[in-house]
Amino acid sequence: MAKKKPVTLGPKHFEKKGDAVAYLKAMLHRYDVGDRVNAADSIVLGAALARHPEAKEKIGSGVNSFSVRSADFGSKCFWVNRTDGTTMRFSHTACVWNT
Repeated sequence: MAKKKPVTLGPKHFEKKGDAVAYLKAMLHRYDVGDRVNAADSIVLGAALARHPEAKEKIGSGVNSFSVRSADFGSKCFWVNRTDGTTMRFSHTACVWNT
């Protein structure tokens, strides 16, 4: 049986990675495409993004805010809005499972 690996994302602590992914997925689905993520959720997303295997590339010049936008095949995902005005999408699952 696989050992559970606890995950902490900012103020949120999860006993296992699957719980963290489920939390982020539920967060994503609370927003409509085009919405800006609120301040409390942005703290959690910032901590999640820091765990992404390509965090340095995704963060770029720095994080200004997060939003929810369209992704492939009619789905939606989180986007980081950088301080230089550029944006980049990122996978919330990659933030948890690839670390």
